[in-house]
Amino acid sequence: MSKVYFIENDTKDYSELSGIAVELLKSIEEDTDHKYEKIVPIKVHFGEKGNRTFLPEDCYLGVINHLKDKGVEPSYIESNVLYRGARTTTSSHLKLAREHGFTSLPIIIADGETGTEYDEVEINKEYFDVCKIGKAYGNYSQFIVMSHFKGHAMAGFGGALKQLSMGFAARSGKMAQHSSVSPVISKKKCISCGLCIEKCNFDAITMDGTAVIDDEKCTGCAGCIAVCPEGAIRNRWDSKSFLYNLAEYAYGAAKGKDNIYISYLVNLTVDCDCIGKHLDTVHGNIGVMASKDPVALDAASLDILQRESGKNHFDKGRITLEHAEKIGLGTREYELIKL
Repeated sequence: MSKVYFIENDTKDYSELSGIAVELLKSIEEDTDHKYEKIVPIKVHFGEKGNRTFLPEDCYLGVINHLKDKGVEPSYIESNVLYRGARTTTSSHLKLAREHGFTSLPIIIADGETGTEYDEVEINKEYFDVCKIGKAYGNYSQFIVMSHFKGHAMAGFGGALKQLSMGFAARSGKMAQHSSVSPVISKKKCISCGLCIEKCNFDAITMDGTAVIDDEKCTGCAGCIAVCPEGAIRNRWDSKSFLYNLAEYAYGAAKGKDNIYISYLVNLTVDCDCIGKHLDTVHGNIGVMASKDPVALDAASLDILQRESGKNHFDKGRITLEHAEKIGLGTREYELIKL
């Protein structure tokens, strides 16, 4: 059983949330006698262009100052995305991060200018023998993995595990995780606007009266779903392997690392911060949680949201939690410590 630390607070003040994160971090440090290396990157998500519900830099400032007070040198770290957009290359990714206010620390984009730089981490699990992890992640033995807990169309939810799996993976690693899933297009809804063709980075979509997806070329990155103005493109839900893929890549990303995980249960949107438009929330703000076990942290986050809302929001993601526990990444059994 793993410990998950929780401070319940429905505030919308990001500075207050930042202070809460520091309280949780201190509790973990004291209870586990956690010792920091000299350099500890903070894993973040800078939000897609047009998104307004990602976690702003104010959420991280307390942790940044706390680390500096301890003599630790922090930085931000992230990897490039699979789909075409403002975060596809390092140069455009850095530009967007600055536009979104991330100016307090140096920024490391771990997989190089176009996402091609990676190390292979051997895991020998059911779906993958190796994981392709952004090369710069291999330079560090510790991370503070800070996540925005929210929904995700394909994964059910995004939290600590998705920050590890997609967040640490290089471009080819992201492709490997998506390889078994391609969307489908409704001919009745498609208006043949061509936006999905422009968005697709893999020439997987053509126009034959309506848009058509080539399953052999499609990587399942879901960029086309994000831009379709008519909602004519949807995920193919009959493939569960993507959910198992996430768990195994999270295992590869965390292997050999001494991480602390912090999740914000705020701006609980139905979709993830990669969607570059306004997103509706499914519930009000709940608070902040932290743990050294990412599986326990995500399990507790999901349980609390469902208990508070009385609905089975994001329940599909439990498949990933089950597989993550099965392969030894962590446990779904947790002791909730309310501070």
